[in-house]
Amino acid sequence: MLDRFKESVLLQVLTLVLLGPACEASSLGLTVHVEPLESNGGNTVRAHFTAIAPNPCPALSGLCSDGEEDCLVYPTSLPLTGTKPNSGWCVRQWQKTVPSDYNATIDLGSNTQFYVSIKASPVIRASNGKLNQPAFVALPPPLRARVNCPQHFSLSVKDLDTDRVSCRFARADLGECVSCTEHSFIELDNRKCKLKFTGKAAAGQYFIYLMAEDRIVIPKISEVIENKPSARSLCTSLSLVMEEWASSCSDVPVATGDTPNKDSMLFVLPYQQVNFTTDFTSKLERVGFKSVGSVATMNMAWVRSENKLARLLPICFAVNTKSFQSEPRCVWLYQREMRTLPAGTELTCEDTEMTLVLPLDSLSEINVEELQLNSPTCPVSYNSTHLTARISLSGCGTETLHAGSELVYTNTLQSVRPYTMVSRLPSLILPLACRIPKKVNVTGPNYLMRTPTEEEVFGQIRVWIELHFPGEGPLSKFTRLPKFRTLFMSPARLRREAEYPSERNSNSTSTSSIDNSTSTDDGSSTSNSRNRGFQDLHAGPPCAVQLQH
Repeated sequence: MLDRFKESVLLQVLTLVLLGPACEASSLGLTVHVEPLESNGGNTVRAHFTAIAPNPCPALSGLCSDGEEDCLVYPTSLPLTGTKPNSGWCVRQWQKTVPSDYNATIDLGSNTQFYVSIKASPVIRASNGKLNQPAFVALPPPLRARVNCPQHFSLSVKDLDTDRVSCRFARADLGECVSCTEHSFIELDNRKCKLKFTGKAAAGQYFIYLMAEDRIVIPKISEVIENKPSARSLCTSLSLVMEEWASSCSDVPVATGDTPNKDSMLFVLPYQQVNFTTDFTSKLERVGFKSVGSVATMNMAWVRSENKLARLLPICFAVNTKSFQSEPRCVWLYQREMRTLPAGTELTCEDTEMTLVLPLDSLSEINVEELQLNSPTCPVSYNSTHLTARISLSGCGTETLHAGSELVYTNTLQSVRPYTMVSRLPSLILPLACRIPKKVNVTGPNYLMRTPTEEEVFGQIRVWIELHFPGEGPLSKFTRLPKFRTLFMSPARLRREAEYPSERNSNSTSTSSIDNSTSTDDGSSTSNSRNRGFQDLHAGPPCAVQLQH
């Protein structure tokens, strides 16, 4: 993920998170998303962990053992960070293959510990015979609220199977957390996964532990019966900091303009870049990035390169000022699954273009006449067996983006139909990408560059000095008789000299009127003759100045 503007006082976090079952941590937030593995019927899951840890940002060493193939730490030289609340925090992410029923205590650095409890025993859906996919719950940035100011916060939840997701507080007696106390000033709407802060709490930091459950809906002929929750209970932990305040409860920053709606979904193809803009209004406290008046704007972008992340990814952001926080908002990225390319498909990357050859027998139900690239001006040709397209890297709508150390040229072959046309025929979306890796070694002639010497640039320079007595040497006729002489100057120089004394006199007069006397220890005042002398020095003719000195 990339920002056009540096995060500062108002927008403190752009958090890309994955969610799932975990609870109890000395952290500012924790989430894990689990994906059941088909290879063993869902008895093991790939767990994607995301933790918000307090500063100093902990290292990820020790999470994966040497040679452990089913464990991966997400490498990043610059982890996502935030400065509010308290002394700041950072985001750490990793993934690991674990049993579907899993309990563990995880140490992240020396100051952060998590208790993780995963209950994801496999459930086969009666409607399609596939493994049930657990719910996704987005992890917001650390929450801030103010004493005696009621505030609502809705968890952002999604389910790939379109099941309804409900939430409840975690229970220690079920092994879902450790010492997870429910707070009287926090209420929960189970059906909407909505938290309400009554504000009736002392200033300080509190932790909230929640369980999210997806409920499989079984359709009947005349009615829909809601089944019991699947065997998957997903726990997420949040942090809440209650702060004192000195202004109105309604003065929080507000999302406006082009800010995406809550829980909006963006579909992302391989090597596609998605962009969106956030606009927030803060009337009382100015923001630290691009702003016009009370409106602050930030553009966000995310490039989908090759990754092992979950298919559904939430991007959560909140606006922080010194005293306030906006309601957190999440945007979801859906990484489209791509089918394997048919045999015989070739994409050749050259210096100035890429060439696509696609067998037509794989497009039996696709109308080939509807296929075009990003730019309709770039032709797509075909015969009875193959479709061919020569795609310029500097035209045809080809886009250029950076993915890590690679330069990637992207285009898309897709079905394009008139807006007024309704068709039941399938359509094609085929992303194309040419990846150019960073060059490590460059072959060819070597050149040595150096800075030339002064003699090579200016040639030989000679400097000499001659000393003569008065009346001798090349200027003897001017030095034989000593006398005062007029200094001849250009008209421009004379004008500057004429203006300079009056300007200095004006400055001197002003200065003396403010600081023309100094108090002595006995309370008397002494006149500051320094300014007056300065005025006298420039008031007379040049000869008078020389005679005075």
